[in-house]
Amino acid sequence: MDLKTVERAMVAQGVIKLLYKHLAPNDNSKNQVYLAGSLDILNILPMKEVRSVSTPKGKHILNAAVDLFWLRLEGDLVAAPHAQLILYPQYPEVRLSGFLRGAHGAPNEIMAPRDEDRVLFLGVTQSGQIIAYAAKDAALLAELSGLHGLEQTGAFRHLPIGTADTSRERLLGRLATIASVGWMPAQRMRPDGSIGPCSGTNCGGYTLEAQLGIAPNGRSEPDFEGWELKSHAVTRFDRLGVGPLTLMTPEPTGGFYKLDGAASFVRRFGYAARTTEDRLNFSSPHYAWIRNDLTGLTLKLLGYDREKERIVDPHSSFALLNDDGEVAAEWHYANLLTHWNRKHDKAAYVPSLCQRGDPVHYCYGARVRLGTGTDFDRFLLAISKGAVWYDPGIKLESASTARPILKRRSQFRIRSANLDGLYARFEEVDL
Repeated sequence: MDLKTVERAMVAQGVIKLLYKHLAPNDNSKNQVYLAGSLDILNILPMKEVRSVSTPKGKHILNAAVDLFWLRLEGDLVAAPHAQLILYPQYPEVRLSGFLRGAHGAPNEIMAPRDEDRVLFLGVTQSGQIIAYAAKDAALLAELSGLHGLEQTGAFRHLPIGTADTSRERLLGRLATIASVGWMPAQRMRPDGSIGPCSGTNCGGYTLEAQLGIAPNGRSEPDFEGWELKSHAVTRFDRLGVGPLTLMTPEPTGGFYKLDGAASFVRRFGYAARTTEDRLNFSSPHYAWIRNDLTGLTLKLLGYDREKERIVDPHSSFALLNDDGEVAAEWHYANLLTHWNRKHDKAAYVPSLCQRGDPVHYCYGARVRLGTGTDFDRFLLAISKGAVWYDPGIKLESASTARPILKRRSQFRIRSANLDGLYARFEEVDL
């Protein structure tokens, strides 16, 4: 067996990213396969929704199913229906489990024993499948040992296979074209693909998306070929780091808000609007560990060690608590971990200028910032340090009437100058 044979077989299956690891004796079906000592490997390996589960010893872990198939050079792929990632954010650590169970024709003779001199390849396809191949071959191991200077993520090294991701170049080319257009009326793409006018405060982002052929949707997927797009307002294109911008807008997954509804939440924890009659607001910024005097709530990271800067209870959440410790609203780590890594692993921050009028017009700058290599620990640390804050815009209009009007907006924001703390690599690009 040689490396070129493995690479050709992986490419034939649609693999666009190929990783390998020299397995240790503990890397087997009983002890699981160690993938990484951080959560950044989750940016590379596609996974399904993260779930919180209890172990027989009463501890909580997180797991996520994966679409894993074993590659057999002499035949078809073998599905591993019970393959999953086991996440231990409290360490942190990520392992692969269940990869042999129910996989008839999988390489049990290689992956079950506590042997040395084994290698595991993991290939990632454009459709989100993981193609695995295991071997115990001295010549192949010697060939891999002779490779140097390879990029590494967790315990795995990246093998260049001639199918590099060129989405960055395509995105920058499209953004350069949009920047060259200059002023354009506020617009948004309709579900049928047509372009219509846009009104409201989010039109800077909608206009950019329309120019890229993206219709607004509620999916938790990136916007353009794996890249999340964030349009942010500036006053001048040479001042990209000024002002705040919205990172994401997840609804609470627990607490009084979830149990009793947003309207009851505003009635209990909101306050009367100063300039509008019969309206209740819940729209004051909340920073971690600091009590908000308007709402009486404090944003806390539950199950999080501030000194070690990591999760110690993956079943927990960050939450708004009142002075008695009641949870007014919370966002469970398991729900947000998938969303954050999937949406923000590759992000492009595009500055925009706004020209008021009828209609409003926007133009986009020729200098953009790109962030890659994030993980959920970076996001939580930014919240804990106050760099990211909860900035809601929830209101109940005509509150005293029989038909009050509820408007919700739960958003997490960051100052533009602090974006680099969320990514392993952050660069400014002149289009």
